[in-house]
Amino acid sequence: MAAFSNFSFDSAIYATFRPTYPRSLYDFIFDYHERNEDARWDRAVDLGCGTGQATIELRPFKRVIGVDPCSQMIEVAQETLEKMPTRTSQYVYVHGSAENLSFLDNGSVDLVVSAQASRFDWNKMWPELARVLRKNGSAAFWGYSKFRFTRYPSLTQKIDAYVSGNDPLNSVGPYWEQPSRSILDNHLVEVPEGNEVVPGAFSDFERVFFTGDHYPSLPSPHSVIMRKKMTWNDLLSYLNTWSALHTFRQHNPTDVENPRGDVAVRFWKDLMEGIEQEDGRAVEGHDEVDIEWPLAIILAKRA
Repeated sequence: MAAFSNFSFDSAIYATFRPTYPRSLYDFIFDYHERNEDARWDRAVDLGCGTGQATIELRPFKRVIGVDPCSQMIEVAQETLEKMPTRTSQYVYVHGSAENLSFLDNGSVDLVVSAQASRFDWNKMWPELARVLRKNGSAAFWGYSKFRFTRYPSLTQKIDAYVSGNDPLNSVGPYWEQPSRSILDNHLVEVPEGNEVVPGAFSDFERVFFTGDHYPSLPSPHSVIMRKKMTWNDLLSYLNTWSALHTFRQHNPTDVENPRGDVAVRFWKDLMEGIEQEDGRAVEGHDEVDIEWPLAIILAKRA
């Protein structure tokens, strides 16, 4: 998340235009957590909490802690928290690393979650989870891959070329932090099982894919649950939150002089033109379009 610590990065814009996780995702996690009759709801921890989007959804727990290595993200999360009308005392944000949870006692946490969980050193992460989780405590890590147009699968190739392509002048592909980006795009399958790192520490481990028809090779994919209706202008704002784009701009400062706009604007225009050709009508910035994100989740139980 180096780009997120850069002075030019606007974390407030990040919080406004990033996609949000559906209520059904949290219900799915909470249902998993309470599979055990003795499930407790005392403390939850959100690792790599960012602006706190997932943190505040953990409200069934009496105490919720958000942890992030980026101070800017923590500041935005805290500002968001202060605007909440009630029960803000149940939330605390901590500037720190997910691999070092020394501020937490052994066996003191009931649920650990992380969204876009791809940047961790799992050889350190799983032992820390095994230490802090109570018996039968739960962990849930999820991440979404490249966005898709619900009604325009023909644009998938353009999206892949921009997001994952190798062209250093017309694609942000070479500028992602790796291997974290490829882990997300591969739906967390590279994340090792907890018991591979800490043998016998976990009684359950599951991978669930809410990827619809986009990735038929994945085992037993469920319907996509992460969707958003956006204006085209909002889609451009979302593209501008990407860390890879910030890195691209650092490496290509003259790209902004392109007569068609910078690399993100050119991609945005290409997508609009693709829909114009398919629908035979003009597309304006205020028009709305349906976007969806294939999502994968890892679930684990402490033995």
